Amino acid sequence: MMTTAIILAGGNGSRTNQDIPKQFFNVYEKPLIIYTLENFERHEEIDAILVVCLEGWHEVLWAYAREYNITKLKWVISGGEDGQESTRKGILALRDVLGPKDTILVHDAIRPYLPEEIITDAVSVCKKYGSGLSAVRCQETIVRTDDAVSGDESISRNEIMRVQTPQAYAYGKALWAYEEAERRGIRGEVYINTLMIKLGERVYFSKGTNKNIKITTIDDVELFKALCRLKKEDWVKKKSRTL
Repeated sequence: MMTTAIILAGGNGSRTNQDIPKQFFNVYEKPLIIYTLENFERHEEIDAILVVCLEGWHEVLWAYAREYNITKLKWVISGGEDGQESTRKGILALRDVLGPKDTILVHDAIRPYLPEEIITDAVSVCKKYGSGLSAVRCQETIVRTDDAVSGDESISRNEIMRVQTPQAYAYGKALWAYEEAERRGIRGEVYINTLMIKLGERVYFSKGTNKNIKITTIDDVELFKALCRLKKEDWVKKKSRTL
């Protein structure tokens, strides 16, 4: 069976107030999206990568893939008007490639720090249950609010899971979900997990990590830089012990 990563890179990065989309920001002279793609490129269970890309940036992405030897990148397609449409387009693009029991992993291009075990566990849980959503327990107290000014209802954090990407699904189930959403006229579900739940499906959690940050602001870029520095320092320490 085949395992394919669908990378969502259709955002324009408006919240960062920069001239280029955030997925193409350079961090230590490497675009963020390449950090993300490298995680899937080096994972032995990933057979192919499809990127749903912002219009006008396809050739830039292909050029970066050649430069950084991302050999598993097989398709680059344009995104839709929102997250649901972009994911739908990515899934439909694989209709003639994948079978119902093959696995897809949907992942944000702007989540570049992705340990190998997170991908491994998502695939493993998916093969067992049909879905595997990277998730972590919520550590903060949660208060329900209608206006972001005040609230009067507390939600137990024991009842909350903070869902990230990657999210792994059996391809046949994912294809069904988007075809069913189209039939029912369901719109605006940014992530596939919320769509599945709206369709009455139960989803299963896999291992997540708080280091799997989503780059949405300049502050997030600085956090990612710090994680990169720590990772490099750990690598240097481990290497010195073997010498």
